[in-house]
This record gives sequence, C-alpha cells and structure tokens, in this order.
Amino acid sequence: MTIVSMDLSIVIPTFNEKNNVRLLTSRIMTILNRENCLYEIVFVDDSIDDTPKVLEQLCHEFSCVKYLHRENERGLASAVVMGFYHSQGIQVIVMDADLQHPPELIPLILKRLLQADIVIPSRFVPGGSDGGLNLFRKLISRVARGIGCISIKKLRPISDSTSGYFALKRSVISHAHLDPIGWKILIEILVKGKYRTVHEIPYSFVARGAGQSKMSIKEQFNYLRHMARLISNSPDDRKFYSFCVIGTLGVFVNLFCLHIFLKLFDMGELSCSINSSCIAMIHNFLWNNNVTWREYKSRVLWKRMIQFPQFSLICGLGIGITTLFAQIFLFLGWNIYAGQLLGISVSMIWNFLANSRWTWPVVYNEINREDDQPIVTQELPSKVSWN
Repeated sequence: MTIVSMDLSIVIPTFNEKNNVRLLTSRIMTILNRENCLYEIVFVDDSIDDTPKVLEQLCHEFSCVKYLHRENERGLASAVVMGFYHSQGIQVIVMDADLQHPPELIPLILKRLLQADIVIPSRFVPGGSDGGLNLFRKLISRVARGIGCISIKKLRPISDSTSGYFALKRSVISHAHLDPIGWKILIEILVKGKYRTVHEIPYSFVARGAGQSKMSIKEQFNYLRHMARLISNSPDDRKFYSFCVIGTLGVFVNLFCLHIFLKLFDMGELSCSINSSCIAMIHNFLWNNNVTWREYKSRVLWKRMIQFPQFSLICGLGIGITTLFAQIFLFLGWNIYAGQLLGISVSMIWNFLANSRWTWPVVYNEINREDDQPIVTQELPSKVSWN
C-alpha cells in the first residue's frame, strides 16, 4: 500500500455542533481548493446530538473529511490530541467548530508556517480583537491568560496562550507526551513541545452564530489543575514556587525569632532584627539547597563548597534590606513587625534573582539550555489579509 504524504491536517474538536460543521467544512474546502496542497479535515467528536450523522454524511460526500466519534470520553484538549494521532499532515491547524475562528486566515497561516514552528492567530496583538466574547467570558479569558503568564515562564512572551486557534509543524509535538486536562491544549504544547520560533497573527474573534458555549465552572477548575500539573513537571517553573514556599516558611521563622529575641533576651531591637534574619537565612539555604536546586547541584566539590558563602553574601544584602526597612519604620514611629515584613518581601525577590544568577549559574544553564525562551514575532496589522 502506498502511503501518501499529507501536507496539511486541520483538526477540529466538536461537541453538539450539528448546525456548524457543514458550513465550516464548505468554507475550509473553498479556501484550500485554491491552495496547491494535499489536505484533510479531521473532526474528533464527543457529541450527544445529531452531529455524528452530519459528519458521517460529510465523510461520504468528501474524501478529505474524516471523523472520529468518542463514546466515553470528553474534553476539548484530549480530543485535539486524538486528532493529532489520527492525522497525517506535516503541518497541523487546530480550530473550533463554532465558526468563531475564521478559516479565511488559513492561507496566511500556511505562509507563516514556512518560517515559524508555531503560528498563533491572536486576539491581543495590534489589529486583533476579542469582540466575539461577552464581558464574562472576556474576564475569564483574561484571568486564565494572567495565571498562565505568571505561573509558567514559556507563556510570558505569548499574547494569546489560551487560544484555541493555532498551527504548528508536526515536529513540534512528534516527541512530546501530551496529557492535557480540560480545554487549553495550546498551553500544553507551548510547555512540552520542541520549537524555537512562534509567530502571532492578529485576528478578530467572531461572535458565535449557532450552538452554545461549552464554558463551565468545571472547565475553569480543570484549567487550574492543568496549570498545577504543568508547573509540577517543569523544573524551571517549579524552582520559583519552591523558593517562594521556602521563603514564606522563612518569614515565619524570622518573625518568630524576632519575637523571641525581643521578649526573652536583653538585646537591642537592631540586634534582634539582624539575628532573626540570620537564622532565617540558614533555614532557607538548607531547604533550597536540598529541595529547590537539588537537580542543579554541582558534582565538583569546590563549587559546592562556595555555594553557601555565595548564598550568605547575597542574603546578607537581603538582611541589610530587611534591617533598613525595619529601622525606617522605627524612625517613623511605625510598627517594627510591619517594617520587618516589608523588608523580607523585598529581600526575597532579590535573593531569588541573585541566587539563580550567581549561586547555581553553571549547572543551571547547562541543564536548561534547551529550555530557552522561544523567539516570538508578531504580524503587522497592515500585512494581514484574508484574500
């Protein structure tokens, strides 16, 4: 049997979209029949209405249309992953079936895939719009993007990491273990995929014409679970949160020691502040060395020996920052605990950035060389054309 190499696969997850799939197929075929490429349209369907009957008819009418119906599975992201596995295209475009993603943008997407590994039509670059969302969904989308950008380093340069409309070269996911939860598969790909360049194209999100939105509280909860799983599986991102947790524990150690010194020992307030910070520094180093940066420990003895002095010098400046805030609050007649707490917060940020750069730099850079931030470019609005 001869295996035909497919240029393009369009993967479309569906759930109760019987009124949209035929029109969407027609629009896609009209556009792609003008392009010199061999393509397939792959629907992955979880519907409980008559959508499978419509898809069955489309498959009989057009050889380029395929569909898979799942009986006991649900979830947009997992449907897309199944579509990846059952498609053959060298390039893959993912889009929704609700007609909110304009297929007229496909020719431009294909052109940009010649230079980029991933192409994302974005609502949030100049020239784009999310006008097709109501106010509530705009708020949900904004919060979801914000959580992603704060939580995961690789998502920060991407303006629309929660987009359901994107394209990629198959090589991006060929060796990635995709195991998403819920509705945002692009985030999973951006975190786990192998790519170097991302290009964003502005587009206007179209208002839904038929059917109902699949957004629910359950999907929002699944999104948070998904983010937590991605963070736990990412040493780089996990390191930051581990440092924050240990730093928070160090805050309690610091404040507890300050209280003990002030109440039980005949020490000046300045000495109490410095000593409590020193104890918290030792506490934080031991935990960070054995938890936060445990994967990055150098096997060279002398490098490991100088890590504590480096950590101490960096945190020493942090102690100076904390003490300065405490003294400023005392001078102003304010509460010393509040000054100590503010100083701790500022010094924690300094400590993390400085220790990441200087205390564990060689091993850290060697391990994460392949995880450098992608090169992200954006399309100028004047260049975007659907013709």
